[in-house]
Amino acid sequence: MPKLTKSVLDRLRPDATRDTFVWDSEKRGFGVRMKPSGRASYIVQYKLRHGATRRMVIGQVGALTPDEARKLARARLAEVEQGRDPSAERHETRQSLTVAELCEEYLVAARTGHVMTRFGRTKRPTTVAIDEGRVARHIAPLLGNKIAKELTRADVQRMCDAIAAGKTAATIKTKVRGIARVTGGAGTAARVVELMGGIWTWAEKRGLVSGQNPARGVDKARGEAQERVLSIHELGALGGAMERARDAAPLAAGALRLIALTGLRRGEAFALRWREIDWDGSCLRLETTKTGRSTRPIGRAALDHLRTLPRWSEAWVFPGRDGLKPADLKKSVAAIFDAAGLQDARGHDLRRTFASLAANAGYSDATVGELIGHAKRGVTERHYVRRPDSALVEAASRVALMIANALDGRDAEIVELDKVRHGEG
Repeated sequence: MPKLTKSVLDRLRPDATRDTFVWDSEKRGFGVRMKPSGRASYIVQYKLRHGATRRMVIGQVGALTPDEARKLARARLAEVEQGRDPSAERHETRQSLTVAELCEEYLVAARTGHVMTRFGRTKRPTTVAIDEGRVARHIAPLLGNKIAKELTRADVQRMCDAIAAGKTAATIKTKVRGIARVTGGAGTAARVVELMGGIWTWAEKRGLVSGQNPARGVDKARGEAQERVLSIHELGALGGAMERARDAAPLAAGALRLIALTGLRRGEAFALRWREIDWDGSCLRLETTKTGRSTRPIGRAALDHLRTLPRWSEAWVFPGRDGLKPADLKKSVAAIFDAAGLQDARGHDLRRTFASLAANAGYSDATVGELIGHAKRGVTERHYVRRPDSALVEAASRVALMIANALDGRDAEIVELDKVRHGEG
C-alpha cells in the first residue's frame, strides 16, 4: 500500500468492470477511487461507533493535489473521532443548499474543467466567465436565496419574466471594461433559463438535487433574431476607417479585415496562431473554436492580407503586449466601427455579411456553413483533419474578393465579378 503521490496517481489505470481503490499508507482511511470511466476521486472511509461504515468523496483528482486531499481527509477523520458523521452532515447540508450555493458549486467545477459542453468538451474560460456574469447579475439576485431542492418551474418562470422585463438591468463596474451595462431582455432571459437548466442537470447527476428540472417547460422568447448585414456602401466606409486606423491600431485594423474576408468569429480571429494557417491548402486549421477543431477554407484575398501582416509574434497573429497570449481587441475594433459611422454594427455583423453575400452568390446553405464553420457532427469531421476541396476554396475566394473590393471602394469590380474571376476584368 503506497503513499498517495502524483506519480502513483499518474500510473493508476481504470478497470473496465469495477471501481479501483488505492489506499494511502500514511493516513489510514484516506484513498482514491477510480471509476471504470477513468474518473478518479479522493475519498475517506470510516466506521461509526455503532459499526456502520461510511465512505465519502472529498475532492476530484486533478482539482486537488494528494497533499491537499490528505489534509482534508485528516480533518474529516478527526470529526469522526469526535463522534460526528461527516457524510451525513454533508448530505444534510446539500439538502439545504441555496440556489446561489448550488450555482457556485457548478462554477467551481466549470473553472477546473469538470463541466462538459454539448459537444463533449470542457467549457472554455470565456464561456465560464459569461456563466459567472449570468449567475451574478440575474440568477443570484432573483433566485439566490431560495432552497435549491424546493425550486419550482413557477420560480424559474418568474425569473425569466423579470429578466425579459428588464428588472435586472443595471450599470456595473468591472475590472476588464470599467463599466458594463446589463440590459436584460427576452434573449438574455432565454439564455439564463438555459444556463439554469444546465446547472440543474449537472447537479442532479451529482446528487446535489433531485426531481424534474425546474427550467424545463418554461416559456421563453428568443427575441428578434439579429439581421444586421452591412451594405456595399457601409463596407466601403468601414474599409476607409480601417485604413485610417492602420498606424494607431494596426492589430485591430488587421484583425477586422481578416474577419470581413473570412467570416471568422471575433474570438477565432483574435486568437489565430501562425501555425494554424495552411498556406498551401488555402485554409485555416483552427485548434480551438466554439465547436472544437475546425478546418476553414479561406480565399486568396484573405491569404494575401495575412501575408502583408508583420510578424508581431512568433506564435500569435495578433499578440497581446507580452506576446504570450492573443490581444483583446474588442474596444479597438468597436472604435473602428464607430469611426466609420457604424455605431450599430460590430464584428459578428461582418460574419453575417460574409454568409449573406455567399448565399446571394448562389451558394447552398451547406457550402455557406462550411465557409463560416458551423458545427458538423459527422464522424469524418470529428476525427479526421480534412483538406477543403477546390470548390470550397474557390467559393471562399469569390466571396472574399467581393468583400475586399467593397472595403477598398472598388464597387464596379463587384458587378463584374465573373469577369474578374476569370481574368477578363
